[in-house]
Amino acid sequence: MSQGLTRSAKLWALGAAIPFLLSLLLLGFAASRQTFLAFAIGWPIIQIFGYAGSLKRAKGQIDHPLVKTQVMLHWMMLTILIAIFTRVL
Repeated sequence: MSQGLTRSAKLWALGAAIPFLLSLLLLGFAASRQTFLAFAIGWPIIQIFGYAGSLKRAKGQIDHPLVKTQVMLHWMMLTILIAIFTRVL
């Protein structure tokens, strides 16, 4: 019988989902405004390939250091994106 996810794995999965959903929100915003399109299209694609590659190498473990690094990289990207928007607006 398979075990469920641990609390730590659930938190890391949530931490991975939030930047991904925000990147889709940014994609919709960028498409409607016709600005920032290159980044808005590329960021979700990079996340998909990054998460898939790190999960493959981690053999499906969500709380593996490779996956944690991937999540932290996208949170840093989100922080940089917020900083850019606050400077522009």
